Amino acid sequence: MSSTITAPRIRTILTAAVLVLGMVFTLPSAADGAVASGGDSVRFATFNASLNRNNAGDLAAELSAPGSTQPDVIAEIIQRTRPDVLLINEFDYDAGNLALEGFQANYLAVAHGSAAPIVYPFRYTAPSNTGIYSGFDLDNSGVAGDFVPNDAFGFGFFPGQYGMAVYSMYPIDYDSIRTFQNFLWKDMPGALLPDDPTFAGLADWYSPAELDVFRLSSKSHWDVPIEIGKRTVHFLVSHPTPPVFDGPEDRNGTRNFDEIRFWADYIHPGRSGYIYDDNGGTGGLAADALFVIAGDQNSDPLDGDSIPGAIQQLLNHPKVNTKVTPTSPGAPEQSALQGGANTTHLSDPVYDTADFSDFSPGNLRADYVLPRKNMQMIGAGVFWPVSTDPLFTLVGTYPFPSSDHRLVWIDVRP
Repeated sequence: MSSTITAPRIRTILTAAVLVLGMVFTLPSAADGAVASGGDSVRFATFNASLNRNNAGDLAAELSAPGSTQPDVIAEIIQRTRPDVLLINEFDYDAGNLALEGFQANYLAVAHGSAAPIVYPFRYTAPSNTGIYSGFDLDNSGVAGDFVPNDAFGFGFFPGQYGMAVYSMYPIDYDSIRTFQNFLWKDMPGALLPDDPTFAGLADWYSPAELDVFRLSSKSHWDVPIEIGKRTVHFLVSHPTPPVFDGPEDRNGTRNFDEIRFWADYIHPGRSGYIYDDNGGTGGLAADALFVIAGDQNSDPLDGDSIPGAIQQLLNHPKVNTKVTPTSPGAPEQSALQGGANTTHLSDPVYDTADFSDFSPGNLRADYVLPRKNMQMIGAGVFWPVSTDPLFTLVGTYPFPSSDHRLVWIDVRP
C-alpha cells in the first residue's frame, strides 16, 4: 500500500486555506447539467481523465512542469466542477507519487482562464495490476509473454499504466485504507470464470495453475475512508476492465461483471464474508457504514458489450441511492449529431458519460458515483456542455481533446 501527503499535514492545510480564501469560485453552470447543491453538501466525483502514457515515467515527467495541453484541459474541467472528493481513473501510477504530486502542484493549483485554482490537501494512490506480467499465457495465444499486456494481471504495457488516484478536500484516514489488488478471482463464490468453448468442461479458459494466481481486479479495488466532520464515508473506487477485446469465451465481459459485483457484495454484510484485503483483513463494510461507490465501471445499463445485468448489481442494490441520476445537455445533443450506433441505443442518451466511436459502441453511460441510500442526494451532473457553450472546447467530440469520458459528480449530505 502507498499513500502520500506532500508536506506535514498542518502546514499543507494552512496553505490550502490561504489559497481557498483567495479563490473566486467558478461553479458549474446549468449548461453543465448541474443542480444547485446545499450549503452543507459534499461533492463526490469520478473522472476517467485519460492521463495514461506510453511508457513508465512519462506522465510523471510531463506533470513535473506546467503547460502541457491535455493535463491543462483536465485540470480546468476539475476546477470548473470543483469536486470535494475526486477519483481519477487512467492515471499512471509511479512508486514515488511524482505524477500525483505534479498534477496538484503544476495543474490543479494553477488558474486556467476564469477557472480558479483548486487545492486538495489529501491525496492517495497505490499500485495497479495493470502491466504486471503473470508469467502465464492468459490470452491462450500459445506463448506466454508473446504480447505481455494480454498476459498481465491487467492490460498494460508497464506496471501501473491506467492506474487510479484519489484527491480530497477532507482528511483521508490513511491507516484504515483497504486495498484488494491481490484478491483472487477464484475466491469469489459463484465467480463467472470464463469457459473455453473449444474444449469440454466448464470455466476452463484459465488452467488451475493460472487461477491460483489470477487476480479479480484489472486495476485494483480501494476502500478509502474520508473523514467528513464526525462521520466517515468510505470512498469505494475501482475501474473494471472493458468487456471487449476478447473472444467467444468473453473473459473480459465476465471479469467486468465480477469486478462490479465485488462492491455489491462488499456493502452487503450477508455476502461479504469471503472477501480479504491485501493486509489479511476479512469481510466488507459494517451494516451502518456510509459509502460512495465511484469509477468507470465500463457498463451501460442497456447498451454496449457488458453482460446484461452487470451494472444493475449496483443500480438495483437495496443499499444504493439512485434517486438522482447525473445528466448533461451535451450528451443527448452529441448522440443526435453523431448518429451511428447511437441511433440503436435503448438507454436515454441524457445519461451518457462517455463519447466512444460512432461506429461501435457509440456513446454510453460508463461512469458512476453512487452513494448509500440514507445519504441525501442534493444534485448531480455530468460535465458535457452543448456545442454552442464556450466550455465545449474542453470536451469536443470523438476523437477528443481531453478524454473520451466526462467528469460525473453528485452532491450529498452525509
